[in-house]
Amino acid sequence: MASVKIVLRKKQNQDLTYPLAIRITKDRKSSFIYIGHSVKLSDWEPKEQRVKKSHPNSARLNNLILKKLAEANNSLLDLEVQKDSISSHAVKQKIKPSAGSTFFEQAKLYIANLKRSGKFNRVSAEQPRIKHFKEFLKGQDINFQDITVSLLNNFKAYLKGTRSISERTIVNHLIVIRSIFNQAIKGNVTDQKYYPFGSNKIKIKFPDSIKLGLTTDEVKVIEELDLDHTSYLHHARNMWLFSFYFAGMRVSDVLRLKWDDLQDNRLYYAMGKNLKAGSLRIPEKALKIVVQYQSAKDETGLIFPDLKTLQDLDDSYEVQRKIKSVVRRLNENLLTVAKAAKINKPLTMHISRHTFGNISGDKIPIQMLQKLYRHTSVTTTIGYQANFIHKDADEALDSVIAL
Repeated sequence: MASVKIVLRKKQNQDLTYPLAIRITKDRKSSFIYIGHSVKLSDWEPKEQRVKKSHPNSARLNNLILKKLAEANNSLLDLEVQKDSISSHAVKQKIKPSAGSTFFEQAKLYIANLKRSGKFNRVSAEQPRIKHFKEFLKGQDINFQDITVSLLNNFKAYLKGTRSISERTIVNHLIVIRSIFNQAIKGNVTDQKYYPFGSNKIKIKFPDSIKLGLTTDEVKVIEELDLDHTSYLHHARNMWLFSFYFAGMRVSDVLRLKWDDLQDNRLYYAMGKNLKAGSLRIPEKALKIVVQYQSAKDETGLIFPDLKTLQDLDDSYEVQRKIKSVVRRLNENLLTVAKAAKINKPLTMHISRHTFGNISGDKIPIQMLQKLYRHTSVTTTIGYQANFIHKDADEALDSVIAL
């Protein structure tokens, strides 16, 4: 059985005092935790483990000693309940964890792992969310056991009230905190019992959002716009239409396409998000876009020019960073395209996916839509497509009000 005592360490300080430390002993092996205070040998009562009244701060120091001993004994008891065999070092780590044990130290490790994995989009999105949490805590680090349901509810109120952040973005902030918490639990940095998420705690659920796509007529207007073929505006229109023609292919996948992906009048590619592979016949309209870029073929093998300036296309972190910059530019130009087409709806690269969903409605079997969208689960497809199927609700409404 392990024992915990408060002792004076033998090594004397320059001011002739000795440091106070908690000694944890197990199997004749000891570990020490310094409590940050020192006293003279003449001011220490070793049998009673307390500072003598001769010391001017004896009452405060003795209260601190009692508190530290209680914490140490509680930690020892927790470990003995959880495990049959423990070491003095394990008790020390429980009382005073090693470096990397606080939330923001773990956050640094979390971001570093994302960078090593080449996940630039996640890094650029999640770093500001971690920063917002630190600002909420007034720049202070925090232990995992102090991240409580109450604290997170206050953080949600801070994001909504002080920062005017949307409900959906608030959920994204909580997801980052949860991910870092899970990392810490997996790394034995903190205990599962402190986990503030789940049933009767902080529940993470995205609010419903309206997904608005263009109509067939609006797409035709965009197709027929007379744009200067040498302009970036024309290129942005091409990118949007190409994505739409392939069931709303993600822009990150469009930009990565190579000439070798076109074989036998079919497009072969694996979606970057979930690596689901497949092929689709190249629509005539998409082929007309592709031939516009044939004269610019080069050693990169890329169909479209936006990533050709990158030195290493295998560096996923740099590729994602470049894609983010390109998407920003494409979306800025698509605003001009929408204005020229007199379309009052949002027009971004992602809207091409919503547009395909809106026009397809309930015309295509759900299993086929799953294949076109490259969804891993048909449940995802059902949930997504439900945003664009209005026939039953419209008919139900008409049946009541058509008096």
